[in-house]
Amino acid sequence: MSRRLGRLLLLVPVLAYTAFSAGPYLWTAMMSLRTTDEIYRSHYAPPIPAHWAKYATAWNEFGYATYFKNSLIVAVASVLIVTLIGAMAGFAFGRRRYHFPLREPLFLLIFLSIMFPPQIMLLSLFQILVQYRLFNSLIGLTLVYVVTELPLTIYLLRAFFAQIPTELEEAARIDGCGDWATFWRVMFPMALPAVATTVILNFIYFWNEFLYAVVFITQQKIRTLPLAIQFLVSDQYQDVGMLATGLMIATLPVLVLYLFLSEWFVKGMTAGAVKG
Repeated sequence: MSRRLGRLLLLVPVLAYTAFSAGPYLWTAMMSLRTTDEIYRSHYAPPIPAHWAKYATAWNEFGYATYFKNSLIVAVASVLIVTLIGAMAGFAFGRRRYHFPLREPLFLLIFLSIMFPPQIMLLSLFQILVQYRLFNSLIGLTLVYVVTELPLTIYLLRAFFAQIPTELEEAARIDGCGDWATFWRVMFPMALPAVATTVILNFIYFWNEFLYAVVFITQQKIRTLPLAIQFLVSDQYQDVGMLATGLMIATLPVLVLYLFLSEWFVKGMTAGAVKG
């Protein structure tokens, strides 16, 4: 009896937090199927009838197809580059075999860059992008995302690579694997849970990022989804119903990614918590 009561006491705050977190999302999902007039008449009424055609309208008439494509290109390209470079750098920083002079001070310098707020780098990044003709370019925005998130990715993956037993690396070398083959055939597959964790975290950040996008992107045809939602508020006189539809379109890729990689995400977050 006491054990059931203890489980119930633990379950109550979990359910309360779930309701608190999922409530706004479910409310937005309902508003996405209602018109603005219906929302103003009754804020919390169910979507009866449900206006599914709003998604097609947002996708075609409001340009969400283009904005979605721009966000997808930037987010996927940034994740791929950050993951590849971060994994190789984290492996080099995490294994004793690759010790070189000033390795630890260099890693400390990379780690310290995580602590600076992004606003500090805006002016310098703006000047660099203008100088190399990358301003108002998806390539330039992608490079900015890579530079800003690479330190955190290296930090997370270094910790995972450092705990892989040395015997596995030595066994791979006995079998004739060089540094490159050891990394890709042995170490990288073992680090997939941690890699999946960084992929999810980085994709969510890149997909939702607004500050750099609003500063470095001014042309309408290359806006990302966060910019499109922001301009929808001002351009369409605060069409709440269509704004909710746009928000739901913007959240779907993140939900799909998490559903496919959630198991790897949990493994990556708990890796190293249990020894032995």
